[in-house]
Amino acid sequence: MPITVDIDVMLARRKMSVGELAERVGITPANLAVLKNGRAKAVRFATLAALCEVLKCQPGDLLRWEPEDAAGG
Repeated sequence: MPITVDIDVMLARRKMSVGELAERVGITPANLAVLKNGRAKAVRFATLAALCEVLKCQPGDLLRWEPEDAAGG
């Protein structure tokens, strides 16, 4: 999928654990892992907003689009 999730980058910058982020956002650590590992098919705007609020960032700091290469796409 051409959408890359950079939650790990923001977690490192904020010196925050996955468990702490999940608790503060109000989702399970398992659901956060699915999102941060790029396996999620969708994300609710409310969840994205909560992630941005807790991490003090913009949605573009968490998600970015990368074109798929011609051979793999």
